[in-house]
Amino acid sequence: MSTVELTKDNFEETVTGSDIVLIDFWAAWCGPCRMFAPVFEKAAERHPDIVFGKVDTEAQPELAATFQISSIPTLMAVRDRTVLYARPGALPAQALEELIAKIRAVDMEAVRRTTADTADSH
Repeated sequence: MSTVELTKDNFEETVTGSDIVLIDFWAAWCGPCRMFAPVFEKAAERHPDIVFGKVDTEAQPELAATFQISSIPTLMAVRDRTVLYARPGALPAQALEELIAKIRAVDMEAVRRTTADTADSH
């Protein structure tokens, strides 16, 4: 599967309608973003069950602001509507594959329990 261009109009629907979404926040003028793009595209082809979305921070400043993106590229991993990873920097292919494996391996029931426990304690 190829990557999906995410906008403020389709972002919520895409993230809530998919089990795992990897989001690349990027801009055309960003050299590291351009270097990471083919790595991201190849991973999208290898993992058709995952949605790979791209947010052009120049065209979608509201989304960039919502997620407090201050450095690009920033990669965000969302599983079951929960952000599990959000860090700036272009990952090499192997590191991206390792991240995908870790995201798949997360026990989401444990994450939900932890989140609920944290919310209850505040």
